[in-house]
Amino acid sequence: MLDVADSRGVSKHGWLYSRHTFSFADYYNPERMGFGLLRVINDDIVLPSAGFATHPHRNMEIISIPLAGSLKHQDSMGNKHVIEAGEIQVMSAGTGITHSEHNNSEHEEVNFLQIWVMPKTLNIIPRYDQRRIDEPKINNHFQLIITPMGTANHISINQDAFFSLARIDAGQLINYEKYNKNNGVYFFIIYGKVSIGSQHLNKRDGIGITDEDGLSIGACEQSEVLCIEVPMK
Repeated sequence: MLDVADSRGVSKHGWLYSRHTFSFADYYNPERMGFGLLRVINDDIVLPSAGFATHPHRNMEIISIPLAGSLKHQDSMGNKHVIEAGEIQVMSAGTGITHSEHNNSEHEEVNFLQIWVMPKTLNIIPRYDQRRIDEPKINNHFQLIITPMGTANHISINQDAFFSLARIDAGQLINYEKYNKNNGVYFFIIYGKVSIGSQHLNKRDGIGITDEDGLSIGACEQSEVLCIEVPMK
């Protein structure tokens, strides 16, 4: 399952430019309805001072990863935070939340990944977490950044899913071993050029793999790769 960046869905709303790896809102492709319990990967660019007004969610795990700039977050749980590039935000919507996300800058765009994963348990008490990525640990190594609830020392979500991030130097080859052999793995190339098996992927390409427990990823140039390991059903 190879999803080339240029084939993604597009949304333009003046203040928002978004590319959709999977079907979302007005973009519908029956062949792109997600990967296992991974439902959404949106690559959003928001103009200065603009953003998503207060809106509701229920029973969804929502992950935001700023790539450039910063987001101002506010929600019905009382959280008011700014999340910057180099940080991760996770919300378990559970029984229901409302929230808003705005560009925190009056002068620069913010670019962030918005990722949705179906929950393991429905109607849990909503929860929020935010954490900075340990940058040195992602160098030429897949470092866990999100783990299932109950796992110590990591930001977590309500699903048996594992998010890892690696920044790979040109010419380096690194390995990824699945945490659960029944899971599938979706690789999203944040930037750079990599090879995964016989496939060559460029910036914002994605590929889902279900039939291998261990994978080798080689970088043709400095690259950053997000790995999302999720149950397939």
